[in-house]
Amino acid sequence: MAEMVEAHTGAAALGMADGSGLRVALSPYLFRGTMVGMAAAAVAIHRTTGSQALAWGFAKARARDLCDLLGLDITLTGLENIQHGGPFVFAPNHQSHLDILALLGFLPGHTRFATKSSLWKHSVIGAVLDTLGMIPIDRDQPELAIEHLNQQAGSDEALVIFPEGTRSRDGRLAPFKKGAFVVAIALQRPIVPVICRGTRRLMPKGSRMVVVPGPIEIVIEAPIPTIGLTYDDRAALSTQVRAAIERHHTGF
Repeated sequence: MAEMVEAHTGAAALGMADGSGLRVALSPYLFRGTMVGMAAAAVAIHRTTGSQALAWGFAKARARDLCDLLGLDITLTGLENIQHGGPFVFAPNHQSHLDILALLGFLPGHTRFATKSSLWKHSVIGAVLDTLGMIPIDRDQPELAIEHLNQQAGSDEALVIFPEGTRSRDGRLAPFKKGAFVVAIALQRPIVPVICRGTRRLMPKGSRMVVVPGPIEIVIEAPIPTIGLTYDDRAALSTQVRAAIERHHTGF
């Protein structure tokens, strides 16, 4: 509880310091309200038109709009690294809820996120996740999760899998789980290390959705090929991805 209060107070104090106190105070309502509205509209579009691609495109546009409303300045570097050779498995570090918002809005192409299967227990949330083509992962049964990912991954769609599995509390990279690397090898897709910088500073874990305006940088590293790799190569592949992320990782 003390950590949550400290995170909330720190974010608010930073907002007051840069003169954006009102926007910071309203940010939880903007964040939740826009996300709920976007989700409802995306489900309606999907059910009315039958087009998941149209619903996903709508959600991507609204994610960009929300970044603007919250005063987030998103910069992508390394786009030239993924101009050819896809589809990819993107493997980002995970510092904040803002990682998902920024990646959804600004990663190029049609991306599908892997997320914890427990979210599908809520019928409304599950409907939204299905509409956007998200893929459930059961953390207690990783082999089944990998099998499900292999079955659900579209041939022309990129996958986004957070190797840490959850957000960092202290900014340090957590141990990597094997799912992203096993999936990349099974699909023989290049895996792309991605670094989100600035998201934890603007919306740390435990901040109760308080968002401080500021810059976010998404760094896209060169894809690591998996052609010819086998299940036994998963640890070495994980080490390569972690090393690439650590070259840019700042912990905030």
